[in-house]
Amino acid sequence: MKRIFKITFLLTAISLFLASCVKDLNTTPINPRLYTPDNVYTTAGGYKQVLAKCYAGLSVSGQQGPSGNPDISGIDEGFGEYLRAYWYHQELSTDEAVISWNDQTVKNFHYQTWGSGDVFIAAMYYRIFYQIDLCNEFIRESQDSKLDSRGITGQDKINCQYYRAEARFLRALSYWHALDLFGNVPFVTENDAPGKYFPPQKMRADLFTYIESELLAIEPLMVSPRANEYGRADKAAVWTLLAKLYLNAEVYTGTARYTDCLTYCNNVINAGYTLEPTYANLFLADNNFSNEIIFPVEFDGVNTRTWGGTTFIICAAVGGSMVPADYGIAGGWAGTRVTKPIVQLFYPDLTDGLWHSPKPKNTKSYPIVYVPGSYQGWDPTNTTTVLASQGSNSQYEGYLYFKDAGAQFKFCTTPNWNHNYGGDGNGNLVPNGNNISVTDAGYYKINIDTIALTYTVVKTTWGLIGDATPGGWNTDTPMVYDTAAKTWSVTVDLTAASIKFRANGAWDINYGDDGQKIGILKAGGDNISVPVAGTYTVTMKLGIPDYTYTVVRHSYDKRAMFYTDGQSLDINDVGIFTEGYAVTKFKNITSTGQPGSDPTYCSTDFPMFRLGDIYLIYAEAFLRGGSGGSQSQALTYVNALRERAYGDNAGDISATDLTLDYIIKERGRELYWECTRRTDLIRFGMFSDGSYVWPWKGGVKDGIPVASFYNLFPIPSSDISANPNLKQNTGY
Repeated sequence: MKRIFKITFLLTAISLFLASCVKDLNTTPINPRLYTPDNVYTTAGGYKQVLAKCYAGLSVSGQQGPSGNPDISGIDEGFGEYLRAYWYHQELSTDEAVISWNDQTVKNFHYQTWGSGDVFIAAMYYRIFYQIDLCNEFIRESQDSKLDSRGITGQDKINCQYYRAEARFLRALSYWHALDLFGNVPFVTENDAPGKYFPPQKMRADLFTYIESELLAIEPLMVSPRANEYGRADKAAVWTLLAKLYLNAEVYTGTARYTDCLTYCNNVINAGYTLEPTYANLFLADNNFSNEIIFPVEFDGVNTRTWGGTTFIICAAVGGSMVPADYGIAGGWAGTRVTKPIVQLFYPDLTDGLWHSPKPKNTKSYPIVYVPGSYQGWDPTNTTTVLASQGSNSQYEGYLYFKDAGAQFKFCTTPNWNHNYGGDGNGNLVPNGNNISVTDAGYYKINIDTIALTYTVVKTTWGLIGDATPGGWNTDTPMVYDTAAKTWSVTVDLTAASIKFRANGAWDINYGDDGQKIGILKAGGDNISVPVAGTYTVTMKLGIPDYTYTVVRHSYDKRAMFYTDGQSLDINDVGIFTEGYAVTKFKNITSTGQPGSDPTYCSTDFPMFRLGDIYLIYAEAFLRGGSGGSQSQALTYVNALRERAYGDNAGDISATDLTLDYIIKERGRELYWECTRRTDLIRFGMFSDGSYVWPWKGGVKDGIPVASFYNLFPIPSSDISANPNLKQNTGY
């Protein structure tokens, strides 16, 4: 199985044992008559089951999935799942995402108008500290004295010591989230005895120091990079978190730590991770096989069911005219889209919509004749192997693909053998005549006339031609036939001019637009206009009339994964799903095209840490003055990402291009929707002030600056009221 932690852990009394760090953190305890520390922590296996709960705290929302027994209450259980809440804070508050729903205050994230009573902010805050409490309890119960008293020795003890180090990592990860999102927060560790009390507030710089010291302390205690079970943290996860901590140190403490950042980037880079060859595969249902992902948050449609996580990320992004099955799901939730500035990272010249030809429509049905043969089982009832008469007369035409040389066939005017025609070998039809055959495998244009009793069979290969193509009007750009889709297509760079389709490098058989400009082809028809230069996928579907075509522009950069059909680029109303491009980056489909294990709950893991991010962190830390790196190496790492994105070195940049302004744009292209954007914009001074605005920032269509105190979220007012040790963040 894919998952090592399949959420089959004991429903341990963790939430019973925990010292709640905040009075209003409402957790759901397990029946104390069933589970106590003394009957859970009795074996190394028991410890591992509790550790599974610590990991699962990032992915599931309660004691049973997907809902029904939540860890925290006061909010819909799906909203309260850790990753979904984190995604709200890191993505909806930026240019990378808007949401159409009217669930309580959710739109306030993008408007940057939230307050201290916001229920979604409280859910994130309490989820963080619930997770910290889980880890504190495990760390407390796994110290050596406890292991010794329970008779856990030998390899079992060594394993439990690894588990303890991992729990400390998970606690450090959540404290980093608290540091980044909330700044000065309540602070508890395993040394604080269970029970209700008022935790002290730790200042942001002091919390930074604590997280740093914890990560440095556990580094030698962790399993070596890439040596742990999938989904569990190792030394490389610790190094990655240190690199991220040091990258943002100037924000957190006022003191830059870019040299330290480079040190840990180098550690990760030298640990044996490699870039996933195909960028899109990082976000599919079998991404657990990727050697790029350093630390995932695991999800599985059977064993890890939740209304949050990647189920939310994938389902909320599907709506409008999108087909849910194309993304491996049973239905879309029509919620999240992206704003225009992110699209423009990939299409700098884009001001209106992303141009494409009209999608074919209004195709007609015509009288048909059937073409049974050896290639399809001699079935005269098969309606996919037919010819059609556009003039509703005696003349029929169509294209058929024969995969084998020597394929034989006949024509039937009815879906049976009562009225069939063969050939005489000279182009004449003969009632009940001989089988007609083709010499070579291939794609054939076939015409018959049932009155004149004639037929022609012409093998064709197809190309794109025109002054918009690289070969102009003289040289065809070859197209490729897809036997499954039954289409001819080519991806090609086109200029703003025109194109047509022609067969066999000659004009005897050619197609253009039928004059209606609705995606339908006509023999010898009009030139097809391409108004904007760019990279296009041009597709032609023949088979039987009406023949159709599409010309769809996409970026040279294959990381641009947007759904545009029926979606406007501009967002005039955040509440309408079809305003703003949809994002198709995450899917519940495997790299082989198979759906995930369940169409309702997604099996795609979330790549919390991956090598591509480390490459960009290295480049940024060097540009910000860190020692231990070089410009040439930084350029190599950035271009490695771009070569993957472009498929070749056409997107490579030069040393003079490698600037901090370039890095923030490249981070947007590489990492959009991966929960980095808010932190990145704050580090670059672009989140709250007027140096950068995006649609609906500040609640205004074109965007306005907001106050700098929005760089931190407020501590929930309920916790301020409950704990006299806490002081609210400035501005709230």
